[in-house]
Amino acid sequence: MSIRSSRALALAFVTFACFTDITAYSIAVPVLPDLSARFGASPTVIGLLFASFGVTLVTVSMPMGAISDRIGRKPPMVGGLLALAAASALFAFADSLPWLFAARLVQGASDAVTWVVGFALIADLYRPEERGRVMGLVMAGTNLAFMGGPTIGGWLYETGGIRLPFLFVAALAIAGAIAFAWLEVPGTQSEREKVPVGVVLRVPAVAICVAAVVAASATVSMLEPVLPLYLTATLGIGPARVGYLFGVGAVASTVLHPVYGAMVNRFGSRQLTAAGLVLVALLLPTLGLATSYRSAIVYYVICAAAISLIITPSLAYMAEATSSAGAGSFGVGYGLYNMAWGAGLLGGPALSGFLFERMGFGWLMLIWAPPLVSVAWLLGRVQSRFSAVEEHA
Repeated sequence: MSIRSSRALALAFVTFACFTDITAYSIAVPVLPDLSARFGASPTVIGLLFASFGVTLVTVSMPMGAISDRIGRKPPMVGGLLALAAASALFAFADSLPWLFAARLVQGASDAVTWVVGFALIADLYRPEERGRVMGLVMAGTNLAFMGGPTIGGWLYETGGIRLPFLFVAALAIAGAIAFAWLEVPGTQSEREKVPVGVVLRVPAVAICVAAVVAASATVSMLEPVLPLYLTATLGIGPARVGYLFGVGAVASTVLHPVYGAMVNRFGSRQLTAAGLVLVALLLPTLGLATSYRSAIVYYVICAAAISLIITPSLAYMAEATSSAGAGSFGVGYGLYNMAWGAGLLGGPALSGFLFERMGFGWLMLIWAPPLVSVAWLLGRVQSRFSAVEEHA
């Protein structure tokens, strides 16, 4: 086997592509508000600019997954990374708000391509008993971008002005596109039957996995606006220390993603996903028990660790679930996964803000728990022809 067709190299390139994508997303946090304000944008418009990312993320994920099942993974990965480079360059040289919105929409579409097709490629190349481990490695690598992206963006902004952060991301994206253009990957899954999207959607295991992903994504995004508000009101914790709290949680997740991935083969992706949902449901109310900054960190890190126990195993479970509909449908499966994650990101903050304002933080955490347990119960009941693999200890 030549190095160009190495599975390990493909895994490294997918990790780099996802890292670049998350860097592009998170680097915008300290930069885009100032850039858009220069063009006279109000806070509402700035919020819409950030939200526009989710529009193309949700709408492009499924079609691109289906397309990659038909034409192979390589062309979409190259095209998606080039689109990310173009979006980043557009951010750098935009001279009006419409151009910023155009760049953000393209960025969301490129995110859909990178994550959907990248994880479908991993599912193509690795056997079921290996997927949890390698997907945990990808998630650990991309978590580094969540931690470092805003810092890198702020530092580059201060060092070289508004254009430098986006040009940095564009350079990373072009490097990734060149890497995938050079890599040898299967052109199509020609030996496998192409399964229509509707058939995959009707597979119970796929539907329940989608529900678990929505639950995890909505929980993550639910905490982002309301936890800082609660900690500020009750403990007087300022933005800097809130940012540190989230950062410590991200470090814990980075360490644990590979650990959870390695556990998938022993305990089963379905069982671990269900266990993560139950743990999160039990732990969310403890966030309201914090009486000091240190205890808030402890409670949040434990919750972040439990949430990670949903994410990594569910990535492996989606491949197993879609296999029950047809082994050539990994692109459709991860298109659904990305759509579900985007739906949670859109709905979680809106619902939590509404409920927090009306019932407070403690009750919000309590009523958020039963739906998580319900999804875990459904996961415990669902069966697929891969259940024997999952049950193997």
